[in-house]
Parts: sequence; structure tokens; C-alpha cells
Amino acid sequence: MLDPEEFKKSSHDIIDWIDHYLNHITTLSVKSQVNPGEIYNKIPGQPPAHSESLEKIIEDLDEIILPGITHWQHPNFHAYFPANNSVESIFAEFITSAIGAQCMIWDTSPAAAELEQRMMEWLRDSMGLPSGLEGVIQDSASSATLVALITAREVTTGFRSNEEGVPNNLRIYCSEETHSSIEKAVGVCGIGRKNLVKIGVDNQMRMIPALLEEKIKADIQQGYQPCAVVGTIGTTGTLAVDPIDDIGTLSKKYNLWFHVDAAYAGTALLLPEYGWMVKGIEKVDSFVFNPHKWMFTNFDCSVYFVKDASLLIKTFENLPEYLKTKSRGSVNDYRDWGVPLGRRFRALKLWFVLRGFGIQGIQERLRSHIQLNQYFSEQIQKIPGIELALEPFLNFTGFRLKPEGIDDPESINKLNETFLEEINRRGKLFLTHTKIRGLYTVRMIIGQTYVEPQHIETALKEIESVAKKGM
Repeated sequence: MLDPEEFKKSSHDIIDWIDHYLNHITTLSVKSQVNPGEIYNKIPGQPPAHSESLEKIIEDLDEIILPGITHWQHPNFHAYFPANNSVESIFAEFITSAIGAQCMIWDTSPAAAELEQRMMEWLRDSMGLPSGLEGVIQDSASSATLVALITAREVTTGFRSNEEGVPNNLRIYCSEETHSSIEKAVGVCGIGRKNLVKIGVDNQMRMIPALLEEKIKADIQQGYQPCAVVGTIGTTGTLAVDPIDDIGTLSKKYNLWFHVDAAYAGTALLLPEYGWMVKGIEKVDSFVFNPHKWMFTNFDCSVYFVKDASLLIKTFENLPEYLKTKSRGSVNDYRDWGVPLGRRFRALKLWFVLRGFGIQGIQERLRSHIQLNQYFSEQIQKIPGIELALEPFLNFTGFRLKPEGIDDPESINKLNETFLEEINRRGKLFLTHTKIRGLYTVRMIIGQTYVEPQHIETALKEIESVAKKGM
């Protein structure tokens, strides 16, 4: 067992391990190649009775754990959306872990609360969001969305649901392309999944406002109570951007809470040229984006903005005797801004990243990723038998294998499923898929912090090699 006096001496082994990992990550398979149960069966069924050496623990880390890791920080990781880190963010996590603060209220760590407040203002202003928005850090966009819908539920019911239970006639609206966390949140908050109404999309996979209004009117006529609408900036499947301005107008017309999920693409608002995505943002009641996706900040760190923080606090505040303080009312006690009482010091890594990169440094890296995606989308179309599913956007390209003479959708889907499996089986890059109007589509996301042009060349070569084999 180690004690603080041994920290400096013992930390060299950990620092050496991290240094080697970060600088040799490209020698590892991006996606873990182990079979189900393989790691579990290598771990003893009982914990050790006596202290084991750090050397032995690190040895098992290399031999047992590392083979079962899919390496999200690998520059050939192009799956899902990234969960990026950076050297700056890693350093901040060191310090956060060492401090070990539980930042539930201002008194338990004043610096944590006040740094969080200032970081929210830095991001709000840098992203061109309305100055009246106030922010809080949640663990994920899923939690932030749950917070938004619970708040919407309380506002709609006059803050009676927390006391009396949830009426069974509330309605939530979102597009067919909205993230699955919306459906989960509707169920968890008691509104019920049957009361989630999904709205059709146009040829660019964006919610159609006219269809939204039709659904709202029909629900009102049938005795339902419209409660909230969720718009998306950067859907998971295709990075579609819903028409925020038009949806916002309808939300005000029918007195709906308007929440915007910009979990991934929201980071692009740091680029002035993408400010068009939030036209009408002044009509939004809440907004979330994840710095832990495309802003080089370790998971987890989700930024949730709200127009009227008093409604948020009224929904979630709970004041037992042991949490009463003299500072209450003059400071932000962020445990009243969400579900958990306990809170990590997440603001510190935002502070490190924003200062270490600077806004211009982040912008340069984002633009680099977008340019790499443009190059990738141009080159992928030169590979025989490959077509784009949609116009590339930001750092996303959707493509599929489509040989001549094969037109049956089921056959195309099976072919592309096998195509993707083979790409990932080789271990040199990791991609995932979506379905666009029923057609299996491979997703390419270029967003890893330290990705460079040579990694895109590697991806193109691998895709072409597998495509030729599949033809």
C-alpha cells in the first residue's frame, strides 16, 4: 500500500506508462480484438488478501486490461462521435484527482463553483450565444436532456408533478433523427415513451416545422398537453441541423419548452462561419453541448445552458438541514441545477483546455478537421463502387459500397455490413454505421485531437483495400 510520501517516487512509473501510451498509441489496434468474456476470465474471482506492488499492477494493466481497450484517442478512431482528450485536459484531471473535492455547493469548494460560472460565461460568449443564458456542467448530454425535460414537465404542470406525480397526457416532440437519449429521458422522467411524438424530416434529414405544427394541433384537439420540443444541431446519424428559428417560433406560439441538443456539433459554434446553425437561438429555453466530444476535454464534461435558471433551481432544489449555509442565495449552489447531489470539479479541465489552446487554437484545430473531411470526401468518391450517402458536413462523411448491378436494398445493406465488419476486423481504423432511409451507411468522423493528414491517407487505403475485396 502506497502513502503520500511515496507519491513522487511511484508516480514516475505511471507517468512513463502514460507517456508511452500517448506516443505509441498508433502501434495498437484501434478497436479491441478480444472475445466476450476474455478479459473477465483473466481476472481472479477474489481480490488479493495482501497488498500487491505497483509494478505487478502495471504489468497486469499491460497484459490483461490494455488488450481489451478500444482506443478512443487513436488518430485512426473515426467511429461514433469522438470522446477526446488533450495533454492539457489530462494534466487538469491529474490535479482534479489529487484535490478530490466533492463540489456539490459553493461552501464545499468556492473555487470550483466560481470557476464553473466563469467557464460557462467564456463558452457562452465565445460561441455567440445570448448573454442572458446561464450555464452549468452536467456529466453528459443525456443527463442534460433529462434535466431539460423534467424542468419542462414542472413548468407545464405548474410545478405540481414533483409533488403529485406526472399527468399521463403530456407530449414531447422531436424529429425522427433525434438521439435515443430523448426517448430514454421521456421514459425516465415519467412522461412516458408513448407520449414522445417523432416528426418527419426533409431530404437533408432536418425536422419539418409544418409537420410539427400539425402534430401539436392534433394533440391539442385530442386532449393532450404539449409540453416540450427538442431540436438538434448535429444529429448522431447524419449531423443534420434542425431549423431552430422556425421551431422556436412554434414553441413560443404553443407555449412549449424548447430544448436544443447540440451535443456534438455545438463545438462548431466557436467558428463564426457556423453561427447560422443557431439562428433563432434567442427562442431557446435550454441548450446543451459536450466539450468532451470535439473540444479536446476529457470525458465527462457536458455544458448545459438555460434561459431562466430560477425555473431549473425550482425544479431540483432540495434543502435538508445539513446543507443549509449562510452563503445560500448569494452564490451558485450547482447541486440544485441537476439530478445528482455530488459533483466533480469538471470546470478545471475546461480552464486548462481553454487557456492551453486559446480560442484561436481550438478554431484552427476544428477547421483542420473540417478540411481533412473535405479531402476525405473527395477522395473516397474516386474509389470504384463507393458512393456518398449525403453531402459531407463539418467533419462527417457518410458513404456506402454500391456496386453496379446491385439495387436490392437488403442486399446492399448486407454487403455494407460485411464491408464495415472487415474494416474494423483489420484493426487499423474503427468506423461505425447508421441507416439513412433504411440504407446501411458507414460513418466517417474526423475529430480526434491529434489526427493528421497521414491518418486520413491510412483510412482511404484501408477502405479501398476492403472495397476491392468486397467487389
